[in-house]
Amino acid sequence: MSAPATKNSPLSADPILLRELSDGILTLTLNRPAQFNALSGELLEALQQALDEAAVDVAVRVIVIGANGRGFCAGHDLKELHALGTQPRIEALFQQCSRLMTSLVAIPQPVIAKVHATATAAGCQLVAQCDLAVCADSARFAVSGVNFGLFCSTPSVALSRNLGRKQAMEMLLTGEFIDAQTAQRQGLVNRVVPAGELDAEVGRLAAVIAAKPRGAVAAGKRLFYQQLEMGITPAYTLASEVIACNAASPEGREGMTAFLEKRAPKWPGQ
Repeated sequence: MSAPATKNSPLSADPILLRELSDGILTLTLNRPAQFNALSGELLEALQQALDEAAVDVAVRVIVIGANGRGFCAGHDLKELHALGTQPRIEALFQQCSRLMTSLVAIPQPVIAKVHATATAAGCQLVAQCDLAVCADSARFAVSGVNFGLFCSTPSVALSRNLGRKQAMEMLLTGEFIDAQTAQRQGLVNRVVPAGELDAEVGRLAAVIAAKPRGAVAAGKRLFYQQLEMGITPAYTLASEVIACNAASPEGREGMTAFLEKRAPKWPGQ
């Protein structure tokens, strides 16, 4: 099933975000190719709406975020940012973007970034904030705001939670690009594949996750991010509660029964 996720851009007959749901995998495609998919307020709104709707849609098991055109995402639309002018108006835009980024964490479904080309500034932030990321071997990444007098403060939140501190700080202070292999080595992406294999690799990864029990995946994702912000003792306390609840649930009982009976599980409600 395929449908536009927002109204048409005034400069184009095409929707700025494309939506396709197939076999439980929702693909959201950034579609501002002429602007290298810069995150305008309109595109942020469209993405937010799509995520909000997906969060309560039981048909959606996994979300993939990709893009059309020569770039994955060039970050914020600097023309729009410059036109906003005043600090309160600019801050409102960044708060809108921050809400989107936190939604990627809060949404129960795993989110995979499918990165076919360059991702810079908030585009790199978007990759870092997704739960998983797969990129083409030709993709490149940078948080280049410092080159234009804008230290990438909001991207630093996601970047510092994925890369080592010194690696993240080097990217933020220099604005220099890293290649796909370096991005994988430093923890920004999970897998690097030839460009011609990107769709298939993302499809395989999404299908594996979509086949897992919905409740366990949602609870596990929530626990993963919650415990990261805790000390070790409360983290183990929370994790113990979550796994006990999981084990006592219909999904957990079915999984253990299937293992003991040496058969494939039949997940409730799937």
